[in-house]
Amino acid sequence: MSNTVPATHTIGVIGAGAWGTALALAAARAGRDVVLWGRDSAAMSDMAISRRNARHLPDIDLPANITPTADPAALAGLEVVLLVVPAQLAEDIISNLSPHLAGLRLLLLCCKGIVAGRGAFLSQIMGEQLAHVRMGALSGPSFAADVARSLPTAVTLAIEDESWGEALSQALGSPSFRPYWTSDLRGVEIGGALKNVYAIASGIVAGRGLGDSARAALIARAFAEMCRCGLPFGGRSETLSGLSGLGDLVLTTMSEQSRNLRFGLALGRGEAVETIRARLGTVEGIATAGAISALASRHEIDMPIAGAVAAILAGILSVEAAIDGLMRRPLRAET
Repeated sequence: MSNTVPATHTIGVIGAGAWGTALALAAARAGRDVVLWGRDSAAMSDMAISRRNARHLPDIDLPANITPTADPAALAGLEVVLLVVPAQLAEDIISNLSPHLAGLRLLLLCCKGIVAGRGAFLSQIMGEQLAHVRMGALSGPSFAADVARSLPTAVTLAIEDESWGEALSQALGSPSFRPYWTSDLRGVEIGGALKNVYAIASGIVAGRGLGDSARAALIARAFAEMCRCGLPFGGRSETLSGLSGLGDLVLTTMSEQSRNLRFGLALGRGEAVETIRARLGTVEGIATAGAISALASRHEIDMPIAGAVAAILAGILSVEAAIDGLMRRPLRAET
């Protein structure tokens, strides 16, 4: 792979949901031309005409330097592309688009999840499909609506090559969107994935009416669990305690803007999993809970909270039994 920094005058965004559109807006405000690609031809045609994402961000106008399209050929020749699709769909989408990505040099993963059944992180899976392409990740405490409205937001941008990280931070940064660069790709991936699982757990606690003390304890122990998982896989402590770890964990476990939290709230109030999923749509933490629990088991990493969430979602444990099991764990020193 060449170490020459890629051209960033035009950036591609794959995925025209709320987060993809918000990141396209952030890049456009930073002065980039943006190709915003989505699978739904009718929706993308409407977006191109109306200059709004009617489904996800209906009150935000798209500037002229964003080009909405469903034509994959529009991605040809781009050197930097942001992947902003559900993590469980990413492999198939990239497989279908790969003939149009011959010029790609950096794929920035903006998906937050671990692919079920693969036992690998998304950067590893994407690297198998795009062997000639560097991988990066963007994550942190950020909701699409806040970024789209140009509210102050700070995130972590992970690329192993320092010059590439600095260049892309400059390409995406603006007075309202501040990317901090790190070389710790794995730490950023783990923080972004696990916070969704713990948001479900936080929602269950709140939905069950267990009180703020229980919720605060859960978040603190979830952070300890995140660190126990992240460090063995190469994540660094400063990353896990930073924006893409602790920062995103706090935001996602406390705000009802989080779909994962809302899922947990409904689950804690007694609704069935499938009923909630039908209403909310994609909830990344569901697949990630099972995937990370399996990964932790293989590597003998103690993750009782993530394991309890996975067991609830799989129908192995009731909410009551999971809570009781966590509270009855042997008392020990805090680590």
